[in-house]
Amino acid sequence: MDLLNVSGIGPKSINLLHKLNIYTICDLLNYYPFRYEILKLDKLSLKADDEKVIIEGLIEKIPTVIRLKGNMNKMSLRVLSDDMLVNVVIFNRGFMKPHFQIGKEITIIGKWNKLKNTITASDIRFEKINGVKIESIYRTTQGLNKRMLSKYIDNAINGCINELTDYIPFFLSNKYNFMDKEQAIKIIHNPFDIESLKQAQIRLKYEELFVFMLKINCLKLKNQKQNNGLQREIDYNKVTEFIEHLPFKLTTDQLSAVSEIKDDLISPKRMNRLLQGDVGSGKTIVSIIASYINYLSGYQTAFMAPTEILATQHFENIKKLFNDYNINVELLTGSTKKKEKKQIYQKLENGEIDLIIGTHTLIQDDIKYKNLGLVITDEQHRFGVNQRSNLSNKGMMPDILYMSATPIPRTYALTIYGDMDVSNIKTRPQGRKDIITYVKNNNEIIDVLKLMKQELDSNHQIYIIAPLIEESERSDLENVYKLETNFKKAFKNNTIEILHGKMSSEEKDDVMNKFSKNETNILISTTVIEVGVDVKNATMIVIFDANRFGLSTLHQLRGRVGRNDLQSYCVLISDKSKERLEILKNTNDGFEISEQDFKLRGQGDLFGIKQSGDMTFKIANLKEDYKILLQAKNDSLEFLKNEVYTLDNKKIIDEILGNIDNLN
Repeated sequence: MDLLNVSGIGPKSINLLHKLNIYTICDLLNYYPFRYEILKLDKLSLKADDEKVIIEGLIEKIPTVIRLKGNMNKMSLRVLSDDMLVNVVIFNRGFMKPHFQIGKEITIIGKWNKLKNTITASDIRFEKINGVKIESIYRTTQGLNKRMLSKYIDNAINGCINELTDYIPFFLSNKYNFMDKEQAIKIIHNPFDIESLKQAQIRLKYEELFVFMLKINCLKLKNQKQNNGLQREIDYNKVTEFIEHLPFKLTTDQLSAVSEIKDDLISPKRMNRLLQGDVGSGKTIVSIIASYINYLSGYQTAFMAPTEILATQHFENIKKLFNDYNINVELLTGSTKKKEKKQIYQKLENGEIDLIIGTHTLIQDDIKYKNLGLVITDEQHRFGVNQRSNLSNKGMMPDILYMSATPIPRTYALTIYGDMDVSNIKTRPQGRKDIITYVKNNNEIIDVLKLMKQELDSNHQIYIIAPLIEESERSDLENVYKLETNFKKAFKNNTIEILHGKMSSEEKDDVMNKFSKNETNILISTTVIEVGVDVKNATMIVIFDANRFGLSTLHQLRGRVGRNDLQSYCVLISDKSKERLEILKNTNDGFEISEQDFKLRGQGDLFGIKQSGDMTFKIANLKEDYKILLQAKNDSLEFLKNEVYTLDNKKIIDEILGNIDNLN
């Protein structure tokens, strides 16, 4: 139902709601508070100086408003509360003066200065709290404050709540004695006590996770029943020869993954496999062998990377490996010129391209494949499910291979990727040394500079990572421009370049090409180099404000070095608590680090959901609600296997499963 049907919402507010990804009445009703504030009245006589206080009182004197510099103003008034006369000051609320009359009851929230007998208010309200009030706090956007948003939500609850569908089957609602959906929505937005709020949260979390697991398990059962794989005839001798002619020897884990993928490709079932491997473990060569097997079967391969830098890097490396083979490899990115794009589109449609490497451009509507047989997505957690499904559905029924260098704890992987088969690569390629990691304070920068000089004197290259691009008045975090200035003073005889996400593709490519060719000694960058960038001569990475990053991100960044047989180093610089960073100092095992990261930070950093929109839950949290997830998984399997539903909720379940291909 259209948002314009909600009282108070007009064209202007609709544009603001769109910024919050609210497009329908259901989106609005499901836009949950991200936290709650408990408001409870205080007795000033019992409060210490400089404490936050909430009081009710009667206006004893008409306020005065003083104009300050700029557009600022200060309003002062006096209030009688619990037989105490208290001064109240609030800034930039002069427009409220006409509403303040002597004897009117108000609620004041602010900081108490006992010595001056004054409350500096952050908010003044005209409604009473009546003991204890639980207030919902929403994420907002400029032009749409929390009061306006709350009003729209309340109006939707009062007029349109029957638009919502309850997705929990009746037998499960009865089993767990859940409150009904309408009641849960009302309470989640306007809670009246803690206990009912908890019950509403559990009910809505369960529903969200049940729907998610129902889709996952439905896909899994669907895949088990269907023999929809492509017909392939493969000359295994050629595959063996290709592996034997590689310039390096595959590890046991790599050979095992190749074997599993080969079995999938010749199976009558469609491959849906996740290839997990630590940074530098050699996942890419496994995927290249998979594309070679696919080529021998007469099919095209689409290889999608998350960034142009990585796509270009894959293209250059793969071209070299296939140099002695009659395989046509092409690169397609946003930077590809218009005329060249048209030629590539034509070649893809005619079947003249065997392997196409690119970014999200590979899933645009105007690209057609003659016989797409294999889809490989690198760093798959950075793509949304809809992007992946768009690409996979372009072929007849292509096999799918996802790759991720962000290892996921086994227990979570089995649940979240329940519809996929998983191959793990844990062993490192022969000759690779563990990266030595140091944790340093900013006042130990001289030691860091000495370590850097040793590497530069050996003609090795260095990455320096900053969390910000430019100076911010709100933050003293290091930034690329400030670091560039400082390091140019420290290393006058070395070439230094900067790289960040706001640069154009051409600028990024130019900087990376120089670094790849060893024309640049030090590269100062944001986390744009986090994934996949492979410069074998880079032996050191220095990460400023390391406490700002999750362990998995830091491990990914550390993986930019140690990509050869040279000893490599990672320096984590932080003045904040170092206990978390010590985990990285003590282990190079990405699987162990991901377990620790999940415990410390939860799903967001681990799965990259902020970047991709993949597995984004409105209220559930994979870390905090893992027990609910497991229960939802079991319940959804019971439901699907036993078909425990009546005609009354068949329509509901069909609605959930109707869009099932979007999870493929």
